[in-house]
Amino acid sequence: MLTLTSPAFANGDEIPTRLTCHGADASPPLAWSGAPEGTRSFALIVDDPDAPDPAAPKRVFVHWVLWNIPASTNELAEGASGKSLPGGAREGTNDDGSQGWTGPCPPIGRHRYFHKLYALDTTLDGLAAGARKADLERAMEGHVLAQAELMGTYQKPSGAS
Repeated sequence: MLTLTSPAFANGDEIPTRLTCHGADASPPLAWSGAPEGTRSFALIVDDPDAPDPAAPKRVFVHWVLWNIPASTNELAEGASGKSLPGGAREGTNDDGSQGWTGPCPPIGRHRYFHKLYALDTTLDGLAAGARKADLERAMEGHVLAQAELMGTYQKPSGAS
């Protein structure tokens, strides 16, 4: 069974401020195990279904789109977004309009951030750089061997702008 964890926060717990726009805005450290036989690569999507206000969500905000993580990889270090990614891994465009990680930065309320890891039976070499979540989801159709999820929460600290 594919499992996804983080040494920075447990499933359902608060994401540390250092991993948000109120800190260093570093991508979280992640680790996984239990990839099924036949896994050729991994993909990762991090999104927030509570935007902009958890009391009245209007959209899912995408924070990270990542694919072609080598099958031999079982972790991403804190701050891995950008040049620190494993060889061959590619980042897409998030809903901030940039490529790579954009950390939690909720305007109001406590938001949930879902880190979804997919074990794939292929590499997605045909997916263009800068692809968005919907592009990745289409490319993964029929290739997902297993999925794991880690959810963390975050709320803007009092007095933060």
